[in-house]
Amino acid sequence: MDLIVAKFGGTSVGNGSRIKKAAQSVVNEFMKGNQIVAVVSAVNKTTDELIELSNDAIGAGLTDSQKAAIMAMGELTGARLFSAAIESLGVKSEVIDPYKDIWPIITDSNSLEAKIDFDATSKKSENIKNLINQGIIPVVCGFLGKGPVGEITTLGRGGSDISAFLMGHCLGADEIIIVTDVDGVMSTDPNKIEEAELLDEITVEELMDLATHGAQVLHPQALKYKDPLISAKIINFANGDLDTKGTKIIGPFEGDMLKSVSIYPNPISLIALVGERMLKKVGLLANLTGVLAENNINIFGISAGQNSMTAFLDKNDSIKAYHKLHQLVIEDDSLSSLSLGKDTAMITLVSPDIIDTPGIISGITEPLRKNNINIVEITSSQTAVVVFVDWKDGEKAYNLVKEVLK
Repeated sequence: MDLIVAKFGGTSVGNGSRIKKAAQSVVNEFMKGNQIVAVVSAVNKTTDELIELSNDAIGAGLTDSQKAAIMAMGELTGARLFSAAIESLGVKSEVIDPYKDIWPIITDSNSLEAKIDFDATSKKSENIKNLINQGIIPVVCGFLGKGPVGEITTLGRGGSDISAFLMGHCLGADEIIIVTDVDGVMSTDPNKIEEAELLDEITVEELMDLATHGAQVLHPQALKYKDPLISAKIINFANGDLDTKGTKIIGPFEGDMLKSVSIYPNPISLIALVGERMLKKVGLLANLTGVLAENNINIFGISAGQNSMTAFLDKNDSIKAYHKLHQLVIEDDSLSSLSLGKDTAMITLVSPDIIDTPGIISGITEPLRKNNINIVEITSSQTAVVVFVDWKDGEKAYNLVKEVLK
């Protein structure tokens, strides 16, 4: 007997027939002997309509707490419809919403972008386990939380994904199934490239990067709660079958933390190429990377300026790269010279919270400044920050950056 958490997105419960179809898929798993929890979003476009309605009626006078309570009505209604549909098929079900004492997802008081109190949520989730063990299918409102004084909060748009993975983690589920309007994760947006292909599987880290860079597949914060022992997949509601293959989400792998700070064990060498006409030279970056690829030299980073381009390489490859790139400088009239810089240490901070944490860069750089550690280069994405410092300062900088995650 498996415990399954199935999340149904807004389009998968977009009308009465879809709700009935989704409820039937849940009942089918229950009849196989599995335990199942449904996490349900608002009916498609309901939340947008509620926001528009409240803006028209109240405008700027609407408080955040009022807005959260109004937005919650979509999930409150959707969960009730879903639970009633399950019971119409002959199986006991119970709606779980923030107005009930057994509600499990506890947050801070931020009405519209609430942060989850994981310890409190884990304890409250025992109530859901008790229902499951009684042969009842809980239908949990997605997207919602309960604040410190019992007020309704929301987890932000797309927060039902967070609800599903959080519930799966706290309940020790065997599988989390995200039911949406796509077959799974595609190689790219099929609306833009017809040849896009369905991926059989994708890692947590890859999916998080896709999500934080705009792919409308899964809320990136949800993956913080992906347990490596819990299977997870994304499937299309059109199949009406939770056994559908879809795209499997792999990991995070053992030792591969979603939040981590690491230092590369070897010195990193900087090779800088300069030239006044670099920006007007088409294909220059391709030429640089091509030369290094042909010689089996890995690149750890590239920085481009107005009249310069710097490649970051393992010191063991630097002399070979230096000579090969010198040949490129001689042959390309947009380049004038190159230099082999000093050894640096590369420190990488990875966290899904980077995109939602104002000031995280200053939180990294300020301790380094106070300790008189010069930053040679810093790069960032929505999930990682990479800092290069003088090699002699590497260990000290690494220990200071680690403090950022505490």
